[in-house]
Amino acid sequence: MLDRRALIGGTAALAAWRFLHPGPAVAGGRRTATTDPFALGVASGDPTADGFVLWTRLADATGDQAVGFEVADDDRFRGIVRHGRCLARAGRAHAVHIEVAGLPPGRPFYYRFHHAGMVSRTGRTITAPVTADRLRLALTSCQHWEQGWFTAYRDMIAHAPDLVLQVGDYIYEKSFGSGPDVRRFGTADPVTLDDYRARHALYRTDPDLQAAHAALPFVVTWDDHEVENDYAGLQGVQTTDPRAFAARRAAAYQAYFEHMPLRRASVANLYRRLRWGDLATLHILDTRRYRTPQPCGHGGHVIDGCAALEAPGATMLGTAQTRWLSDGLRTETAPWSLIVQQTLFARLHLADGPGARWSDIWDGYPASRRQALAALQAPEVRNALILGGDVHSFWLNDIVRNPERGDGPIVASEIVTSCLASRNGPAALFGPAKRLNPQVRFLDNDHAGYVLVDLDRSRAMVDCRAVDDLADPASPTRSLARGIVADRRPGFVS
Repeated sequence: MLDRRALIGGTAALAAWRFLHPGPAVAGGRRTATTDPFALGVASGDPTADGFVLWTRLADATGDQAVGFEVADDDRFRGIVRHGRCLARAGRAHAVHIEVAGLPPGRPFYYRFHHAGMVSRTGRTITAPVTADRLRLALTSCQHWEQGWFTAYRDMIAHAPDLVLQVGDYIYEKSFGSGPDVRRFGTADPVTLDDYRARHALYRTDPDLQAAHAALPFVVTWDDHEVENDYAGLQGVQTTDPRAFAARRAAAYQAYFEHMPLRRASVANLYRRLRWGDLATLHILDTRRYRTPQPCGHGGHVIDGCAALEAPGATMLGTAQTRWLSDGLRTETAPWSLIVQQTLFARLHLADGPGARWSDIWDGYPASRRQALAALQAPEVRNALILGGDVHSFWLNDIVRNPERGDGPIVASEIVTSCLASRNGPAALFGPAKRLNPQVRFLDNDHAGYVLVDLDRSRAMVDCRAVDDLADPASPTRSLARGIVADRRPGFVS
């Protein structure tokens, strides 16, 4: 007998492939790169029980332009449930954000845009359910345009997750590292608003990324490369002048919001909460905008004996976000609490010595980690999963109550995805990590890819999926490792 999830997933995947590719721009016509106003694709995100956000951006437009949209309950648009017109403003790069509401819960919907007699490709999205027994997530991070093809998205679409969690480094602002590249940025590092807009637009021309956005709703949060490598709050690393960095960050932030399927409220605070019925709450964090500078030097580096590590006021999340997370966990009602954030949370002992640590991950902010762990131990939290990326490697970790000492009961489970398309993490840091860190249940620093997470009321099933060859645009993606977290039993099942 066919597994119900496999049957539903297979049906959804077939439906997705049916509408992923652009249709004719006009009746009987053909779409061309020079005439298609929707060459940057379509996207949806942040689904709620009654709606979602729809996005597109007109390519090569001038002046403010009117854009029409349609939402239907079928992919042939016979049952239109919402339609209207909005203004694509030149001052916002002709980006369109439609916040759709008032729809029935737990349903797939299809959408498209109209402009100047032309029609966008069709996108598929969903409303969140009110009650749910299952949730499939795809966790992804770190996609470098130059360093690999985005072929993992094809495998992701085939597995038909309900949501894609993109936890940062959606774009890269710089070239780095040795090794062959599959393509080039072709421009200098972005600094101005126009620069960042151009970098985002370049990414949106990738066919696999476009297909994923059209097929699947995204839930996004940023990390450092959307602005500048290893920045912290208002302190840059490459851009050392404070005024120049503030201007660069503001430009990068505006371009990010212009290109992501986000609600207007997220401009003020990117951290937010989404609920998947009564099964899971997604607590989506921002670990860049509010953090204080890394201790004992700018940017990520190995520190040891650093007195500033416990400096008063040192924080990863800032006061308001820390309180928001604690309040949300104290009032949790779902069996699964998902902490969707950017980087490695577990204590990572290094070969440099017992006191050494990498400053740019949670190890550089131990007070913030203690606060987060205290919040995760609220009696209302039944199962805590911490989801992250950033470190270009796969990790499955048990999180203990006292990570600095490495003792105490397991209180949470951590899932870290590798880069979707980039070079792996530094071997000097991660090579000995499994031997030095007993809380690490699985580690792979040799592959890129993404992670599938299947939740039901009895367990979380984790599948680390790896691309065989980032330089091969036809490379297959396969399962690298699997893990299970059982209900009310934190830590990975042996």
